[in-house]
Amino acid sequence: MPQTAQVVGFIGLGVMGKPMAQNLIKGGHSLRVHSRSRGPVDELVAAGATAADSPADVARHASIVITMVPDTPDVELVLAGPDGVLSTLRSGSVVIDMSSISPVATRRLSSMVASKGATMLDAPVSGGEIGAKSGSLSIMVGGDEAAFARVRPVLACMGNPERIIYIGESGAGQICKICNQMAIGGALVSVSEAFALARKVGVDPARVRQALLGGFAASRVLEVHGERMLTGNYVPGFRTKLYQKDLRIANEFASTHAVAIPATAVMTQLVNALMAAGGAELDYAALGTVLFGMSGVGDGS
Repeated sequence: MPQTAQVVGFIGLGVMGKPMAQNLIKGGHSLRVHSRSRGPVDELVAAGATAADSPADVARHASIVITMVPDTPDVELVLAGPDGVLSTLRSGSVVIDMSSISPVATRRLSSMVASKGATMLDAPVSGGEIGAKSGSLSIMVGGDEAAFARVRPVLACMGNPERIIYIGESGAGQICKICNQMAIGGALVSVSEAFALARKVGVDPARVRQALLGGFAASRVLEVHGERMLTGNYVPGFRTKLYQKDLRIANEFASTHAVAIPATAVMTQLVNALMAAGGAELDYAALGTVLFGMSGVGDGS
């Protein structure tokens, strides 16, 4: 086992969490895992992890505890709920929340962790299921910088080392993730509109995409989600319902700080329309189908 390897706890083995945990095992870490669903736990145990009965059981044995769950209430339950991490958290431990949640709640939970003599980092990610599987996620980190330096080798098992960025104090990682989702939303709407226009006037959107990828309009959204729109492949790498949650957090946080985000507000309405049309479990690239429908063109499937 590598010198840097240690017992790491991982809570939340969903679409993102399971491959992230698998990469920690590949990195040589002794892993203790817990999730609401038993199937992923069994898969990780078969790969060398140890199953934990509860979040408290994870924290009892691990010096680093990682959480990767859907929303703010889920993190609150895992950390502070009955049989939660805080009930057994050891002094000197580091809690790394890699979920995408409210920065306000993050700061409150960080204070609760600190009261136990431990440290909490907020470390949300970008890169979707593809990045989680390949270990190439971008990771944006808030919290104590010394704790960040300590756990950076662990984060490097899950993310691209050049894209593991310390952002600032507690909550800064979550604020950066808000900015990330806002920027993606603007690009996603623009790509959808561009394809809708091309289709409407009889121009091949696949050739439009090919041309745009060679110029200033090139982006990961155009490359990855543009391809999804062209093929109608909306098998989720990141579910629409989770993107809706992220946009809700963005709108709430911006409102609290009196920052106008009109483009994000429009994006939110379109995502809400996709949700209303039954797209909750589709990849959020399916937003294009809303705009295609508004323009009276096919959805690419």
